[in-house]
Amino acid sequence: MTSRPRLLLPAAFITSLGNNIQLLGAALLLVRAQGSMLDVGWLFIAVAVPQAVLSPYFGRLADRFDRRMLWIICDLVSAAAALALPVGLALGVSHQPLVYATNFALAVIAAQFMPASAALIRERVPTGQLRRFNAHYEIALQCGMLLSASVGGIALQYFGPKPLFTFNALTFALSAVLVFAVGTGRHRLEELPQATTRTVRATAVRAIPLAPLALLFGQGLVVVTVFNALLPVLLIGEWHRGPAVLGVVDALGGAGFLLAAAVYRRSAARLGDLRLAVGGFFLCTTLFALQPLFGVPVLMVLVMLGAFLFGQARIATRSLLMTSVDESRVGHAFGLANGYGLAATIVVMLITSVVTGHSDTRYGFATVAVISLLSAGLAAAWISTISRRGASNHHGARPVVRSPGGAV
Repeated sequence: MTSRPRLLLPAAFITSLGNNIQLLGAALLLVRAQGSMLDVGWLFIAVAVPQAVLSPYFGRLADRFDRRMLWIICDLVSAAAALALPVGLALGVSHQPLVYATNFALAVIAAQFMPASAALIRERVPTGQLRRFNAHYEIALQCGMLLSASVGGIALQYFGPKPLFTFNALTFALSAVLVFAVGTGRHRLEELPQATTRTVRATAVRAIPLAPLALLFGQGLVVVTVFNALLPVLLIGEWHRGPAVLGVVDALGGAGFLLAAAVYRRSAARLGDLRLAVGGFFLCTTLFALQPLFGVPVLMVLVMLGAFLFGQARIATRSLLMTSVDESRVGHAFGLANGYGLAATIVVMLITSVVTGHSDTRYGFATVAVISLLSAGLAAAWISTISRRGASNHHGARPVVRSPGGAV
């Protein structure tokens, strides 16, 4: 069967949409029932813990077994887990334990999905096309995350939770169908043009060590996850706006990501992925601290601009991580990076929940911004130090060809 890797893009979008409709819809139920950032924070922590613990191990599984089948299994099990929430609501089960239990189950599945999906992409997409594909894939993933609030917020307000979560279960099933249609073929080195073949072989050389890239990748997870926890509390809990307003704000964030996809390749060609990643995270988190200070209209503008910067930085980091290890170890690399990022998310979520609980969301946003700036700065300094040492150790040696994901 011929491989059709482009089908992974809508599958990724649908899977991300489903995961985050579930999570954000559950968060909105808790906000309505409890109104506490700490309750929402515990929900996100319950989702992050199993992924942080299991992602490194599941990353190794993604390198040992059929990555396509792992993705399909993740989607089908997610559909069953997601359907448990509307069924439980219809049976009158208490909201809070039901919300925590179903989202915990989905989190365990997501711990396998993340490294399996990254490894499948590296397996099916030729290296010379990775930048373009990663741009489209990351935007599909992040737009699914951001647009989930539009779909979830509006549907929850006008239709209620049961139809919303039932629709959510169907999204996972549709994703499984798309991944099955991708086929079983994979790109072969000898089938590629000569210039692309040289590029593929160059990826066996690690341009940047894994540890600082995992730090950079992980702090991006922290920002987007805590943002999704803070935003409902800010708009619904403090500013007393409806879920539809939350949906509009996140839709603008999705538009920012789409714009980032359109300009990423030019930005990366001019600045290099490393500069784009570090600089984008610095600027994005600076805007992050300003978002809750000036009301809804300014928030909308800052969310869209922040998503534009974050989107480019996120895609650049993904490309760096994917091309800095051998194809056979991509699942392991993404499992480690995802595990670290979610472990950091747990810590930052707890800190942010405590800070917000004793003050308001303005201080929560500021806390996340400071932590993110420190993390990006540490990763940049770490990479710079290692690069200088490498240049000193190999002075006078024959130059090493870098992969396209490395600094340009």
